[in-house]
Amino acid sequence: MWAINRIIGVVFGLSVTVAEAAVPPSGPRIDALPQPASPPPALDLEAVARGYAASAQGPRRAADSGPHLLVFISLSMPRPSLQRLFAQAERARAVLVLRGLVNGSWRDTGAALQPLVERYRVALQIDPQAFDRYGIEAVPSVVLRKRQAACDGGTCPEAAAFVRVSGDVSLDYALAALQRAAPSFAADAEQWRQRLQPAEP
Repeated sequence: MWAINRIIGVVFGLSVTVAEAAVPPSGPRIDALPQPASPPPALDLEAVARGYAASAQGPRRAADSGPHLLVFISLSMPRPSLQRLFAQAERARAVLVLRGLVNGSWRDTGAALQPLVERYRVALQIDPQAFDRYGIEAVPSVVLRKRQAACDGGTCPEAAAFVRVSGDVSLDYALAALQRAAPSFAADAEQWRQRLQPAEP
């Protein structure tokens, strides 16, 4: 494990690890005001909350049948980096993972996410346990998990069940680094890289 970290750190400069206000009665009639033709989509924070609650439950759960790509982010990251990762996660159908809420508030989190989720259709989770489970110490970090990897609550998967790379790079660059670092994950990483390729005309 140390040798892989050392090689990738030198070659790529990355850290790779295998392992509402009330209206007064005399106010204007709101229902008489013109309505926009197509209101912007609202962020369903309840759905995000349900996803977090499900992820926090203790019984043993199995991953999807195929390999899983998780991209760990923070809304404090530079906006260009976030936009790039949201766009690539949409194409690759990867899952974006946040540690927690902005200022501990669903409202603030929704406001911060709204410009991004209006533009990109992505899978998003708020899961602080996942940061511990995969040893995430810096964002962005990309985790490629083997098929059938499983967890018990906050217990980490086996080291051989996933690989991780950290660094402010594009998703395809991170996957290329993982391919070189961990040959046993090369086929899975290539599968995800192919999703990032532009569609042929």
